[in-house]
Amino acid sequence: MPLGKGPVGMKEGKGLWLRGVRAEWFGAMGGRRAPLKRHLLSRPSGVDQSGRQSCLSGDHLLPLTHSSLLHKRPMADEGSRGSRLPLALPPASQGCSSGGGGGSSAGGSGNPRPPRNLQGLLQMAITAGSEEPEPPPEPMSEERRQWLQEAMSAAFRGQREEVEQMKSCLRVLSQPMPPATGEAELAADQQEREGALELLADLCENMDNAADFCQLSGMHLLVGRYLEAGAAGLRWRAAQLIGTCSQNVAAIQEQVLGLGALRKLLRLLDRDACDTVRVKALFAISCLVREQEAGLLQFLRLDGFSVLMRAMQQQVQKLKVKSAFLLQNLLVGHPEHKGTLCSMGMVQQLVALVRTEHSPFHEHVLGALCSLVTDFPQGVRECREPELGLEELLRHRCQLLQQHEEYQEELEFCEKLLQTCFSSPTDDSMDR
Repeated sequence: MPLGKGPVGMKEGKGLWLRGVRAEWFGAMGGRRAPLKRHLLSRPSGVDQSGRQSCLSGDHLLPLTHSSLLHKRPMADEGSRGSRLPLALPPASQGCSSGGGGGSSAGGSGNPRPPRNLQGLLQMAITAGSEEPEPPPEPMSEERRQWLQEAMSAAFRGQREEVEQMKSCLRVLSQPMPPATGEAELAADQQEREGALELLADLCENMDNAADFCQLSGMHLLVGRYLEAGAAGLRWRAAQLIGTCSQNVAAIQEQVLGLGALRKLLRLLDRDACDTVRVKALFAISCLVREQEAGLLQFLRLDGFSVLMRAMQQQVQKLKVKSAFLLQNLLVGHPEHKGTLCSMGMVQQLVALVRTEHSPFHEHVLGALCSLVTDFPQGVRECREPELGLEELLRHRCQLLQQHEEYQEELEFCEKLLQTCFSSPTDDSMDR
């Protein structure tokens, strides 16, 4: 299209403006025809209805004539050949107005300069958000202030009162055992001591109180006197209190282990005539060896796994279930001890337990057996021994459990054992 001819159908004013821009741009480029950007074909917001462009000068709109273009610098640097144009002009309310007024340059008014990049946009958003002042805090009423002071005083007073209660309980427990007098006096004394142990167990559910109890030498008293007391009620309450204080508190666990409590607790679990004492001793043992490396090492030196196996062979359902659960937990958390358990004949012992009359306890036994053979070829080989007859036992158990939803986890353990031990390659290929 010849220079100076406007596009067909363009209004006269707009065509005049475009022809002028083309001519001046051609002259500014030294006679070389420069491609016009596509968005120049639409009239920018600074063009009035008569077809003349306006530029910003202060707050005034000045006509953009042919001569004024020759004195304007390009919109972008020479390397970009004018290809980087501003994204938008500031709104009329910010950068220009139809009337005369003060300057609207970067420092001439309170209006901020439009952001030119993402960092500037972020800064503008932060500034805009901070301009809204926060509401001043409401003054605290006298009634609320008094309530808050009473609540804080009660909290501190409650802590002090609990420490005093623990001291009172320890005074009761520190008294020497009464001589062999009448049964009524002995029963009253034992009841008082049992009450003190129960109150301490409630208070030491709070970890701060448990730490204070140990600082008051309460743990020395429990391990030294009450784990071996004559009355079963005192023994099991002492074991329960040791477990309550020790669980999940490494410093207390270390103190209890240093006092030799684990040996006494294992003896109670293995030999005590009272079932409640044995269950509570197992609880305390669990609190001392789970997630506690020093406690587990002591447990191994004291042949604790053998004690656990004997506990699973007892007739006390709660003791059997808790023993099997602890064994499974230790196998999952410490697989490095699987070889020790296999050398003790643990696989044969667990299979023998599965052969007993069915009970919910079998779920935990099968779970322990699964943990023992997972990623451990020696355990798989022992399960495959023909004299055990484990494959036939597991298939029969699967048929028995198919119709019972309450035994689904046990069924899953049976299926996993069948898959791991009897649907895998032979021993030679597995070892390779």
